[in-house]
Amino acid sequence: MNERAIGSVTVLFGERGGKYPHGNSLLVRGADATALIDPSLALVERHAIGRPVAGVDLVLNSHCHEDHIAGNHLFPDATWHMHEADQPGLCSLDAMLAIYGYSEPVHSLFRKILVDDFHYTPRPETSTFVDADVFDLGGGVRIRVVHAPGHTRGHSFFWIEPDDVLYLGDVDLSSFGPYYGDAWSSLVDFERTLAALPTLAPRHWATFHHVGVLDDRSAFDVRLARFRAVIADREARLLAFLREAPHDLAEIVAHRFVYRPEDRIPYADPVEARSMGQHVERLLASGRVREVAPGRFLAI
Repeated sequence: MNERAIGSVTVLFGERGGKYPHGNSLLVRGADATALIDPSLALVERHAIGRPVAGVDLVLNSHCHEDHIAGNHLFPDATWHMHEADQPGLCSLDAMLAIYGYSEPVHSLFRKILVDDFHYTPRPETSTFVDADVFDLGGGVRIRVVHAPGHTRGHSFFWIEPDDVLYLGDVDLSSFGPYYGDAWSSLVDFERTLAALPTLAPRHWATFHHVGVLDDRSAFDVRLARFRAVIADREARLLAFLREAPHDLAEIVAHRFVYRPEDRIPYADPVEARSMGQHVERLLASGRVREVAPGRFLAI
C-alpha cells in the first residue's frame, strides 16, 4: 500500500488511487491517541496479508456509506464516531439501507453487497459528533469537524491541525462530479457545501477517491470548479432533453444523465431517479419546466 506522511497525518492510499470501491484512509497520530479516518477496503486487504494498522483508538467516519465503513470492523476496541445525522446507519443494517432508499429488487441485492463485500458490522453504541466538534489527540494534534451535507445528511470534512490538512471525504473532485442520488442526499445542500468550500484555506486537501492529496491552491480551485460544473451540465442536458418532447421520470432515468448508458450498475435506475428528480423539482419551481400532463414534463 502506498503511503504519504504529512506531519502527524499518514495517507493510506487505496488501490488505483482510491477508485471505488476502494478509497484513501487517513491515519492521524497524536501524543495521546491515534485516529483512523474512513477505514477502506485497502485496510481489509492489508489486514489479510498480516500488515494491520495498529494502535487505533478512534475511528472517525466522514459519513455512512459502504466504502467508508468497510474497515470499521477491524477495530472493535476503538471508539467509532459518526455525525449525528448519519449515525443511525451504523446502528442496524435496516437503518443503513434507509440511507440509500432503494426499492426491490435492488434493496435485497444491496443488503447482500453491504454484508458480503463491505463487511457491514453494526455498532449501536457509535458515538456522535456535530459541526465544530474537536478531537484532541494530544501534542497539539487536533481534528475539527466541518459539517458538509449534501452527499448524505451527515457528510463531514475533517480539518487536521497543526498540519493543516482538510479531508474532503466524498467531495472527491473527480470528473464524475457530485453524487446526490440517495434518499438521504440533497442537491441543494450539496451546492451550499460546494459554495462554502472555497472560503476554507488549508495547506493540503485530501479526498477519499481519485485525487488523493493536493498541495497547490490553484490546482484545487481548478478541480473544484470542474467538479461543481457537473451539476450545471446535468441540468443543461436535462433541459435539452425536455425541450425535444415531454418526458416522464422513467424516460429521464432511461436516458441517463448521471451514469453512461453502457454502465452496468445495479442501482443506476434509483440513483438517476433521485438525482434527476431533484433537478426536475427545482426546474418546475423556477418555471423553466412545466407539467404538461400528469408526470410528464416539458421545458419552456
